This record gives sequence, C-alpha cells and structure tokens, in this order.
Amino acid sequence: MSSFAASSGDTRPSLLRAAMDTATSLWSDTADPAELARSIEFGAVGATCNPVIALAAIRADLPRWSARIRELASEFPTAGESELGWKVVEELSIAAAALLEPTFIETKGMNGRLSIQTDPRLHRDVEALVEQAVHFSTLAPNIIVKIPATKNGIEAIEEATYRGVSINATVSFTVAQAVAVAEAIERGLDRRSAEGLDTDNFGSVCTIMGGRLDDWLKASAAKSGILIDPGYFEWAGVAALKKAHHLFTERGYRTRILSAAFRNHLQWSELLGGDLVVSPPFAWQLRINENDISSEPRIDVPVDPHIIETLTLKVPEFSKAYDEAGLPIDDFENFGATRTTLRQFLDADAQLDALVRDIILPPM
Repeated sequence: MSSFAASSGDTRPSLLRAAMDTATSLWSDTADPAELARSIEFGAVGATCNPVIALAAIRADLPRWSARIRELASEFPTAGESELGWKVVEELSIAAAALLEPTFIETKGMNGRLSIQTDPRLHRDVEALVEQAVHFSTLAPNIIVKIPATKNGIEAIEEATYRGVSINATVSFTVAQAVAVAEAIERGLDRRSAEGLDTDNFGSVCTIMGGRLDDWLKASAAKSGILIDPGYFEWAGVAALKKAHHLFTERGYRTRILSAAFRNHLQWSELLGGDLVVSPPFAWQLRINENDISSEPRIDVPVDPHIIETLTLKVPEFSKAYDEAGLPIDDFENFGATRTTLRQFLDADAQLDALVRDIILPPM
C-alpha cells in the first residue's frame, strides 16, 4: 500500500484531511507559539513539550526570553538559575495553553491540552513528582502533566491522577510501560470514584516514543553485531504503538496512546484511524504536508508478521518492548531507551541552567 495520497482532487493538506476525516487527534510536538498557531491551522488540537523542546523554543526567541529572564531575576532576587529557568518554561506553557483553550472547551477536555513535563531531576522522588504535577495543573485549565513511566513515575501517576491531574506519561517506549501507565490511571480514577470525586474531566494519554525505541534497537543491535534488514527497525516503534493501542481499546482504558519522537512518516501514516493521538514535531508536519502523505486509516493493518518474527528472534531488546510481559516494572528505568532519554532530558535542564546563568551573570 502506497504511503502517498492518490490524486483524488482533495486539496486539503494531508494533516488536515486526517484530522477532519479520522478519529485520530493531531497534537503538535512544540510549545513555540508561532509554530503551534500554524499547527492549529493544520488541524492540531493539542501540544506536547519536554525539556529539549522548551530549551529549543527559548533559544529560538532568545532576545525576548533573555529580557524576561532579567525581569524575573529582579522580581525574585533569591531565585537560582533552575528556578528562573522553570518560571520561563511555565510562562511558555501558559502562552501555548491559551492558544488551545477554545478546543479544550469545545471537546470538554478530551483535546485542547498543553503538556508540560515535570523536572527530570525529580525522577527519583515520587512525592516531588506529584507535588510538581499538582502545581503545574493549576497553571491553566487545559494543562496536562508529563511524568516519566519509570517505577517511581507509575506510583506518581496514580497519586497525581487521584489528586485530579490529567497525565501524559512520557519516557515510555514499551507495551509493558504503557499498560502499567493505563492501570495506574485506572487505579487513580477508581480511588476518586470511591470518594465521589469527578472523573469526567480528564484527558490522559500515554506516550510511546516510537522513534526513540527504533534508535535504541538500532544501537543495541549494532553493539551486539546483529544484522537484519535495516528497514525492519523502522517498523519496531510502529508495531509497539499499534499493539498498545489495540490493548487499550480492548480493555477500555480511560487513556489514549500518543505517538511521539518521529523518525519516519510511518509513525504518522500507519497509526491513522484509531482513537489515539499522533504528535509530530513542526518540521515533520511540514514534510508530511509537502509530500502529501496518505491519510488513509491504517491502524488496523498489522505490521508484516515476518518483520515482527525477525525482530523477535534476532533483536532481544525488541521483545522487551513489544511483549506485554517483556519488561518488569523494576526494569523500566534500566531499559536502554529510558536511560538514554532521561539523560538527554537531564542534559537539557543543565543547558537551561547554563543559559540563565549566562544571562543573569554574564562572563567578563
């Protein structure tokens, strides 16, 4: 089946066709206001952010944010670099959330959400994750909070859900992590129901970072000297995403799967048609539209069984990601893609600290 649109006379951009004609929701993997406004024109009804994305957005408009950081330093004279940097992330998120609020109202909270990620430096502290998640949820009515899908993060996800926070589980690559996230959210919602608390205004999602899973499998295979058809790796994240989505649908979880970390257009075109979220970076949105990638529903088209069999037999790390019981919760944080991504997010935090330091205490 071709991944490119047939000549049908439909002149709508590929993203807009899919957003209007399928059950799949387009979110944008950016918090930059200008990019998000364009994405909304393409049909985007939500947005996600993480430390790497936030740092890029700040650097993209550095004169503005440098001036604002100096103002914040004057307003909060005892605040350190980290605190000032996170105040900027909060302001960036609030501005992006405002662009999505009309959709949030229209869809009664299902979409129109802006994700803000908890500080990755808190990943070892359950209570700190919960407290920051609760704080972030007060920044705007349509905030959804990212918590990593580690063992500590799963505990924090349940508690934050119980406290009324809509969740976007992140640093998540495997079917096992996705199921653990969904079950934690169910427990949190059930605890609320037992106490007569509202459970209707949640819009929780569980991200699977398909492209980052592909990256890890390629690196792991190369380190082990494993050779298979290199194109097979491009289907690994898609396979995990499809499987997780079908499990969520079968079990009636009150959480949607979200596809993120794009490495190829399959992570868009192969997932269309299901009640899930696909969140391409803005640059990928432009490429999808420019190449008129098909918006035909393909969520129920299985990945070639030969590809699944080959990955399972040849690449042990794939089974950890694809099998529901492939990764015990105690090993979530030690999975290669998890460790790599946590380190990248921690590095982005350190870079933000350094950027703020150079603004408020410039070198001689």
